[in-house]
Amino acid sequence: MTHSTVSPVLANPQRHHTAIFLLLLALLAVAPFAIYPVFLMNVLCFALFAAALNLLLGYGGLLSFGHAAFFGSASYISAHAAKVWGLTPELAILLGTAAAAFLGLIIGALAIRRQGIYFAMVTLAFAQMVYFIALQAPFTGGEDGIQAVPRGHLLGFIDLSSDLTLYFTVLAITFAGLLLIHRIIHSPFGQVLKAIRDNEARAISVGYRVTRYKLAVFVMSASLAGLAGATKAIVFQLASLTDVHWTMSGEVVLMTLLGGMGTVFGPLAGAAVIVAMQNYFASFGAWVTVLQGLIFTVSVLVFREGIVGVLARWLKKPL
Repeated sequence: MTHSTVSPVLANPQRHHTAIFLLLLALLAVAPFAIYPVFLMNVLCFALFAAALNLLLGYGGLLSFGHAAFFGSASYISAHAAKVWGLTPELAILLGTAAAAFLGLIIGALAIRRQGIYFAMVTLAFAQMVYFIALQAPFTGGEDGIQAVPRGHLLGFIDLSSDLTLYFTVLAITFAGLLLIHRIIHSPFGQVLKAIRDNEARAISVGYRVTRYKLAVFVMSASLAGLAGATKAIVFQLASLTDVHWTMSGEVVLMTLLGGMGTVFGPLAGAAVIVAMQNYFASFGAWVTVLQGLIFTVSVLVFREGIVGVLARWLKKPL
């Protein structure tokens, strides 16, 4: 069975998605002149991270509780490459992304042998192993992490010490990742993924090699999560245990569900809400977690489709 079999039922990419992307790009281009750029860069990094998980969960139907392993490992590799090896930021980020992809290939090859909650638990177990390595390995700095990571010069001549210059670099990276995800989910590969998500037994019966598709989307998701983590390390000049802790995996799941699982723009909305809460409600201390829990509970009970999912239902257009 070839991919051409699903072409008659392929949904054409929604034209209004292009308009939304352009509007978002325009808004984000002027945003740093009104909002603190570092805060916006944090939102963008987590938006890409949540979008990477959404590719796996919303379109592949695979719930990972261990995506912090890819986000955090890429953060450490990128930080180490920039600080110790003196690589330029683009090479450091690419190296971190490649490391996350390789790790995703290894973990994915083992995890996809299980389904449902067992798959989620396997990913969590591997993530805890990565956390232990990050805590004990000599190059990670232990509990102190890798600090004072140089931002360097992009392509050897663009100075990233300016928050504004770095912001537009992060914006370009994030949008490239989001457009790649958009292309994936509207491709024949993405349509097969949705078929596997909706009815795996039927997908197997018509001849698709389900295991290969699952592994492919797992590696893609891990790579994009790594891209987000590697970029974040350059932005904050830090790679720490927080990046690879299991709570980071929980946060990105929360962002995805709150924004709208299985939607293109949901992860962006979810990331913006959670990061904004953490930033502006920081004075509440541990109560921020309680507020997040309350918001998540209300959204699950009242807005089960998430923020963007509800908007899509009201507008009667997929978002």
